[in-house]
Amino acid sequence: MNTAAEIEVDERWMRQALAAAREAQARGEVPIGTCIVSENKLIALAGNRTRTDCDPTAHAEIVALREAAGKLGNYRLTGVNVYSTIEPCAMCAGALIQARVRRLIYGAPDERAGGVISRFRICDTDFLNHKIEVQSGVLEEECRTLMQEFFKTRRGRIVD
Repeated sequence: MNTAAEIEVDERWMRQALAAAREAQARGEVPIGTCIVSENKLIALAGNRTRTDCDPTAHAEIVALREAAGKLGNYRLTGVNVYSTIEPCAMCAGALIQARVRRLIYGAPDERAGGVISRFRICDTDFLNHKIEVQSGVLEEECRTLMQEFFKTRRGRIVD
């Protein structure tokens, strides 16, 4: 179980990820945000950019991983914590493994396509050479509500 101080730190960084999710939503993107932290310092902050960049791989986690690797000058991001508002998909979970992320903290599960626990167990499988410490449910209700409200407003319109 996490201490009160650890919970406070996780919630502080998750609020940064939520801010990035809201910025993505303002651009017409699915509101998912990610921040990457090393030694309690923000290294990267990103929201989804798939539509903005016309890039199917521009999920918040991938965009943030690219930024962090560039800033740190290394594609191995050992020792970093990744905060994501929603459980990463299989692609993003795989990228987190490839980057050798130490810890993943996410808000709400993605019961339809989650790659961490809900559909796949990519971050802790015995078949890969790295496992990530996972903490779920940080500001879960706020993260879930942001997604639900986004999709509720889009109902009735054609969504690709």
